[in-house]
Amino acid sequence: MDIHEKSINTIKALAAQSVANAKSGHTGSAISAAPMLYALFNDHLNFLPTNPNYAGRDRFVMSAGHVSALLYSILHVFGYDIKIDDLKNFRNYGSKTPGHPEYRVAPGVETTTGPLGQGVANAVGMAIAETMLAAKFNTKDISLFNNYTYCYCGDGCLMEGVAMEACSLAGTLNLNKLVLLYEDNNITIDGARTIANAEDTALKFRAMGWEVIVVRNGNDYYSCSKAISMAKRSSAPTIIIFKTTIGIGTALEGQNKIHAHPLSDDELKDFLKKLGIKKPFYVDAEIVNNVAKQIIKNTKKAQKWHENLKKYATKYPEQYKLLNNLSSVKKFNYEKLLQKLNKLGSVSGRDLSSLVLNELSKTYTELIGGAADLVASTKAVIDDGEFYSIKLRGGKNVHFGIREHAMGAISNGMSLYQKQPVFDSTFLIFSNYMLPAIRSRAMMKLPVVSIFTHDSINIGQDGPTHQPIESLTILRSIPDYTVFRPATAAEIIAGYKTFFEKRIPLALALTKSNLPVFEQSTIEDAERGGYIIFESKAKPKIEIFATGTEVELAISVAKELSSFGARVISMPCESIFASQDSAYKNKILSSNAAIKVAIEASNDNVWYKYIGENGILINVTDYQCSGPGNEVYKKAGFDKDVILSQIAKQIKALKI
Repeated sequence: MDIHEKSINTIKALAAQSVANAKSGHTGSAISAAPMLYALFNDHLNFLPTNPNYAGRDRFVMSAGHVSALLYSILHVFGYDIKIDDLKNFRNYGSKTPGHPEYRVAPGVETTTGPLGQGVANAVGMAIAETMLAAKFNTKDISLFNNYTYCYCGDGCLMEGVAMEACSLAGTLNLNKLVLLYEDNNITIDGARTIANAEDTALKFRAMGWEVIVVRNGNDYYSCSKAISMAKRSSAPTIIIFKTTIGIGTALEGQNKIHAHPLSDDELKDFLKKLGIKKPFYVDAEIVNNVAKQIIKNTKKAQKWHENLKKYATKYPEQYKLLNNLSSVKKFNYEKLLQKLNKLGSVSGRDLSSLVLNELSKTYTELIGGAADLVASTKAVIDDGEFYSIKLRGGKNVHFGIREHAMGAISNGMSLYQKQPVFDSTFLIFSNYMLPAIRSRAMMKLPVVSIFTHDSINIGQDGPTHQPIESLTILRSIPDYTVFRPATAAEIIAGYKTFFEKRIPLALALTKSNLPVFEQSTIEDAERGGYIIFESKAKPKIEIFATGTEVELAISVAKELSSFGARVISMPCESIFASQDSAYKNKILSSNAAIKVAIEASNDNVWYKYIGENGILINVTDYQCSGPGNEVYKKAGFDKDVILSQIAKQIKALKI
């Protein structure tokens, strides 16, 4: 048994023992994919366990996140700060080795994966970002960004639409330093892959512009390493199809039962015996010494990279300064911008957003992003940023095509690559396509802002398929995700300011229709999530909450009720308002108001928190007909007279 076979067997043993010890997890591919990932780490991957996040490293994404036991075992053997006790603690609460890889939890984990296909799209995003930064910062004499992006995936990943959307774009953009390590074991949970997917993967990827390499024996280390060498020389993105036997060496090899089957004590004992493993959770010193050779090589590469960075700082100080500030908060005169926007008069939310985006992009020159074939509608484009392509890697705008889900996941990968701010854009209703990617970015707390337009039922004659009735409800329910629905230029600026200064995942839900100018709306107030935008002279007995387009409607209603005392609270971001201290909330919320009203063209019940069970909620609980926007809006009850009538009934009932 040579050192490579011995190392692979040790990695297989660690993975199988981790799953068996947890009595939970996925044994099958954690065993069968060990040779290809060992070959990658031992012979090709540029990594540094003592500095796992250094910028010059290659990126490795474990898209099939359920195979995490193998990843943790590999990381342990190759010197990352994952101890044997961490492997023994696999899948335990609060461990460094959770059931699926989690960003910022274990060193060497580049992105949170688990929902299949997401990691493939993340890897595409990383590969795009690498070419962008290479075009921006590399010089003829110093190359700082020149890494490969590798991604391990299985049969399940390549059935997911998000992966195929992303791979189609990767082929179109010819991301030649992207390598997909596809373990084709023809097994899924329910049985053979072919019961649901009998297509020719090689032909499919060739049609998308990929180089295809097939390894007939994916359980052979030497064949795996040779294939990766070939992929690195490719002039196109490459998929290596490794034909493997799932769970090879176990009593259930080749069967779907081994996919998520922790080996029993007897099964594990027999398996370890076949591997020649005599001690549990043990790595022989010979293996440690062997992998140290690759670590030493990579250490020298890292040292060379940092030496180049020092030379770069001296020779190209301005560029170095930009590089150093990719993820920093910069000074910007937001108040001056607001004054400029207010002078424009009545402008749509999407147009105001475009103006803000472009002004900020002059200061935040690292900002990159794009739209899902809707630039003309969402106005989400950096006007002087040009469009990214094969011929123009320095373009700041990406044509994602009609691929909303992939756009979201690719944007995550672009942000993950070097922690820079990213935007993506589509209609608010199509955020539904993006939800898995949005959920992942919220978990990872990535600085990606989604510019969603056409935020309401008053979008016009596109009809119920394009009416985002439930979208705000869904987005607001995602933990660690911040949603702004602005009613004014100040609120739009506040949304962007929050994004750039806090570097959090955030959504802007913007109007297609024009927004009036409200001079009393300030950025400072809007940053608090909610504030008083209108109040009559009399003490407020009627309190109205509204967002977006409905704020103007709420103010028109309140003006008719001035004799009773009426207050309008604009709440562009409910979650931020909810996080304010009680002193501020008590200042904004009236304790004397007998009638509380919420007006929003959505189906979100969050407003009962503020109006109580007996409050009046003007919302949308059903899909509306197709028709002119103003007519649809009124038919749904968003009409001053209709709302006044409902309030009048309560005034009479309460004898106000």
